[in-house]
Amino acid sequence: MSSNTVALDAMETPEFADSVSDGAVTPGAKKSAPDVGFHFEAMNLKPGDRMQIQVPSKLSDERCFVRLIGFLPGHSILITTPTTASNVRLQLIEDDQVVMRIFSRQQAFAFSSDVLRTCKLPYSYLHISVPKAIEGTVIRKAARVKTKIIVKVNADEGRAAEQTGVISNLSANGALLDGRKNIAEVGDTIQTTFNLKLHNVETRLSLRAIVRAAFDDDTLRQSGTSLTHFGLEFLDLQPNDHMILQSMVYQKMIEEPLSLV
Repeated sequence: MSSNTVALDAMETPEFADSVSDGAVTPGAKKSAPDVGFHFEAMNLKPGDRMQIQVPSKLSDERCFVRLIGFLPGHSILITTPTTASNVRLQLIEDDQVVMRIFSRQQAFAFSSDVLRTCKLPYSYLHISVPKAIEGTVIRKAARVKTKIIVKVNADEGRAAEQTGVISNLSANGALLDGRKNIAEVGDTIQTTFNLKLHNVETRLSLRAIVRAAFDDDTLRQSGTSLTHFGLEFLDLQPNDHMILQSMVYQKMIEEPLSLV
């Protein structure tokens, strides 16, 4: 993989930037902020780059990863044939439309493309069309993704015993916790324990956090709930824990682009 390009490989690169801004791009999707159009060269593609491909739903609802073999501007892009997580090769045919996504430098890109030709020798690969339009969004320091993660919270002495809350969004550096008002106050340090699932492997994290904010919003007020939002910043993160959080954010962003906050 090129040093300029990142996909789910971010799990193996602790030096990789924290996250992507609002809106992992989806061509034609409605967003609160419009994507910016880019020229092909802006993607800075290199042979070996890892790209995500979304194939027609008749073949699979799973988003797969392929490698870029090469390209000739104005003619075609060559990629490896996509396979599912269970190693099933997807039988794309000419004129099938696919959506490609890639992270390069400080931007996330997406474009639609047509399958021009399928080839089986000397190995299985595809020619896809050079995109007429490319959308992109800017990578920022700490992307947040929407989640529904059950978390156990232990607060400072003198407060309620262990309580349960929900992490409603998560980044590599912090989280938004929805819990009862008596869980903590701004400035308190709490211990959070929760599970994250990465590629069907569940990992348990136990992280200290400081409460940076506590607030209600219209949704909470209208629902009549007694819950409050708590803005948390994780403290003293170990490299492996930070890597797990970062990887979870990227996995969510890639698999569910609209989950970005």
